[in-house]
Amino acid sequence: MARPVLEGENQDGSVRLHASGDWLARTVGQVEKLLSDTSHAELGQSVVIDCAGVGRIDTAGAFVLERLLRDIGAAGRQARLEGVHRQDEALFSAVRQAMDRERPATRRHRHNPILVFFERVGAGVFGIKDEAVGFLNIIGGAIYGAGRRLSGRTQLRPAAIFNQVDQMGLRAVPIITLISFLVGGIIAQQGAFQLRRFGGEVYAVNLIGILVLRELGVLLTAIMVAGRTGSAVTAEIGSMKMREEIDALHVIGLNPIGVLIFPRLVALTIALPLLTILSNLAAIAGGMLTLRVYSGISMGSFLTGLQNSVDLTTILVGLIKAPFMAIVIGLVAAAEGMKVGGSAESLGLRVTASVVKSIFLVIVMDGIFAVFYASIGL
Repeated sequence: MARPVLEGENQDGSVRLHASGDWLARTVGQVEKLLSDTSHAELGQSVVIDCAGVGRIDTAGAFVLERLLRDIGAAGRQARLEGVHRQDEALFSAVRQAMDRERPATRRHRHNPILVFFERVGAGVFGIKDEAVGFLNIIGGAIYGAGRRLSGRTQLRPAAIFNQVDQMGLRAVPIITLISFLVGGIIAQQGAFQLRRFGGEVYAVNLIGILVLRELGVLLTAIMVAGRTGSAVTAEIGSMKMREEIDALHVIGLNPIGVLIFPRLVALTIALPLLTILSNLAAIAGGMLTLRVYSGISMGSFLTGLQNSVDLTTILVGLIKAPFMAIVIGLVAAAEGMKVGGSAESLGLRVTASVVKSIFLVIVMDGIFAVFYASIGL
């Protein structure tokens, strides 16, 4: 491998620069300072770069020679390239086209606060649109995969679904039971304390039953599942994306949505309603025990008051929300996992975004259901 060389020669009032040696990516770094000094030197009004002595040349070598030619011509001098071998002409032509390509304009910083505000609003709207398209893509892929499994064209793997039910549901039982029990006790104590002023301490039973079964049980469970399971799903899919396992599934002809996301969505849709029932029971048990100790309301009186204030509609109003919240949590977790880049920082940011978005959407969905139930008289 010959070292690249650039030598100058005065010739009839012009300067001829003779390039020789191998101008390759591994060698052009040796003449970087020489090229910089040459472009700023006083070479006269006419400069010719002669490439007849160049041996091997690649894109990097053609780029530095073309850049030297343009730097010399930028000072108002006439500069041209001569002696390029026929087999290298296509390479120089491609380099020139790439260098002549129009570069994107630099984004100007806006100082007008009104324009900045509307710019951010517009960017947020487009971001919501992209999120919605991503959710629809995952839903479509999951429905397509379910259709192929039900029609027998793809093998149904119930073991994958039951494994996810075990991880998302069964292993979450202790923490959900404990937190729901404590929250139910807190609501009972505060309700009894406030109602005691009006002599209606016994109505704390009605408060616990309606609030837990209608709103708080499913909402509390969904928030805990979003923080526990949603973050785990995002981390799992994101780590697979970082290790290029998602690309490997594409290569072998498998749909990542059907293989990875569909079992998790089904398992989450099964697990969240069951966890909601358990959370309701734990919260009511916590409230019953608290009222027994704090207010002296016996368990028989508690169950009687609960039976009088709660009917089947109250229970179903809360449980109907659970599958919808499960789907939202699963979609957000999967979408954020698929966005993970190649760094650990990206994984951490996406896991955080998954939890925040899931909790926000769960609360928004609960509010939408509340308005809907009020409009139909439930």
